Amino acid sequence: MKKQKILFIDRDGTLIEEPADEQIDSFEKLKFTKGVFKNLEFIRRNLDFRFVMVSNQDGLGTKSFPEDTFWPVHNFIIQTLEGEGITFDDQLIDRHFPEDNSPMRKPDTGMLKEYLSNPAYNIEGSFVIGDRETDAKLAENIGCKALILGQDGITWDKIAEILFAGERIAESRRTTKETDIYVKINLDGTGKCDISTGLGFFDHMLEQIGKHGMMDLTIHTKGDLNVDEHHTIEDTAITLGECILRALGDKRGIERYGYCLPMDDCLCQVALDFGGRPWLVWDAKFNREKIGEMPTEMFLHFFKSLSDAAQMNLNIKAEGTNEHHKIEGIFKALARSLKMAVKRDIYHYELPSTKGKL
Repeated sequence: MKKQKILFIDRDGTLIEEPADEQIDSFEKLKFTKGVFKNLEFIRRNLDFRFVMVSNQDGLGTKSFPEDTFWPVHNFIIQTLEGEGITFDDQLIDRHFPEDNSPMRKPDTGMLKEYLSNPAYNIEGSFVIGDRETDAKLAENIGCKALILGQDGITWDKIAEILFAGERIAESRRTTKETDIYVKINLDGTGKCDISTGLGFFDHMLEQIGKHGMMDLTIHTKGDLNVDEHHTIEDTAITLGECILRALGDKRGIERYGYCLPMDDCLCQVALDFGGRPWLVWDAKFNREKIGEMPTEMFLHFFKSLSDAAQMNLNIKAEGTNEHHKIEGIFKALARSLKMAVKRDIYHYELPSTKGKL
């Protein structure tokens, strides 16, 4: 029998915006969060999660927060969501103050014992959706994942995409007698980079991919730089391309194509297609032997290895007079093209091909 997955959903700050005094005790303070209706309805209609509201309401029932100011607003919230096709299977509301140190209060799990002790529920496959560190801690305490609004670019749109289509995170390792390379990529990240190849200028260029492509990118390369730069650059490109391909998965819902930008004196154009057939068109000339520690002859080789490993078409053209600007513009244009091409639309979740395969 298939185990039931759960969404443990916070209320204030998650379903509705939280006012400055952190207490929604009147209709004047009530405002639903952006995107909550469209995305929660989509999740409810398309996915098989049990919806459980988990909310701390500090001092509910005391003089500072009487019940007759809470329930009319709360019931209106529930009825409004129901009108949009969003129903909750359970509502768990804790009334304790933080100083009470109650095991029932989030992030402690006292309210959730029914779910945590029941083998019918798939806790590892469940999620906490919230807006605070306490929600992330609750997820840690019960052994599931957390999706925290406002953290690492998470919105309700992104939550629905992750729950429906999955995270696009991949890692790859390539070890030869010449290099040892580890790459990890999150196509839906925020541009965080941790890059070390032993070549400063190469690190700078690879960082453009993560930063301007809004991808979290880790690249750790140890190569035989005592010989020369060739193996380090080539094998990094191969490993990065393999990682991108793996993260794309079945490619359903992606834009597939991407395409250019100016940089000072230069115009750099990168068009790409994740069509499954590698090809490189290269129209860029460099008049210097090296930029930093990176031989300019290796630029073409990097992009050829990348396109082969990622199984994509790459058409690159650059013109200008400053060699540094020219290659940096190419890497930035690649990043923006990647960002455009990997964008995913769960409302049109189809393979972008008339062939039925990419």
